Amino acid sequence: MNTAKRKLEGKIAVITGGNSGIGRATAQLFNQEGARIALIGRDQKSIDETLAELSGENLGFKGDVTSEKDLNGFFDHVRSRFGKIDILFINAGIAEQSMIADTSPEFYDRHFNINVRGAFFAVQKGLPLLQKGSSIVVTTSVVSHFGSAGSSVYSATKAALRSMVQSWAAELLPKGIRVNSVSPGPTATSIINRNVADEKAFEPILEFMKNMVPMKRMGEPLEVAKAVLFMASEDSSFTTGAELMVDGGMTQVR
Repeated sequence: MNTAKRKLEGKIAVITGGNSGIGRATAQLFNQEGARIALIGRDQKSIDETLAELSGENLGFKGDVTSEKDLNGFFDHVRSRFGKIDILFINAGIAEQSMIADTSPEFYDRHFNINVRGAFFAVQKGLPLLQKGSSIVVTTSVVSHFGSAGSSVYSATKAALRSMVQSWAAELLPKGIRVNSVSPGPTATSIINRNVADEKAFEPILEFMKNMVPMKRMGEPLEVAKAVLFMASEDSSFTTGAELMVDGGMTQVR
């Protein structure tokens, strides 16, 4: 019988974008490690499906991280249900490609509103509930470390998050709150499918992405979730302001 203590026993973990992809895999892993989960997402069906996969008392909230009303409502529910937050995983985001000449103000604003503004104010709203010794983890991306045609807006949002993580780490250190980021490379999630309108082009795009990775494969959501678990748990107790690359060597190996 395995009697090993679970890494997040008794912890409350809040996840934005916790109903799909990396967020969903992280919710499952955190829950297996003993945490109760509160997640916010935009799709009720996938929220319900995610909650059905978890054990114990958990919370799902349909909302948009760009809406102050929705964020207030979500964190009010968290406060009422759990009274505290031990782990805040900022994961909600979108990733779309657009060349400079084709980029509309709406495209630009949508990416910064969801990826940057939503992240900033989710941290702000969650901060009063964060305990001494708690952890904030943010999903960044390898795209902020190199140039890629058609990716200037998305890459800029992730670079902004990386910068915020460093500043948050400095600001929250006196409160005993650690802040780190996890930077995935190409990962097999539904976000890729949503960005490819032509089904015939899907497989060639996947092959192209795999060939960009030294390991010659896509990452799996669970592989990223395990890195998030490390940053969220006491395993990384002497780490703050850091970015953990989970990219098959993409940013480090040539």
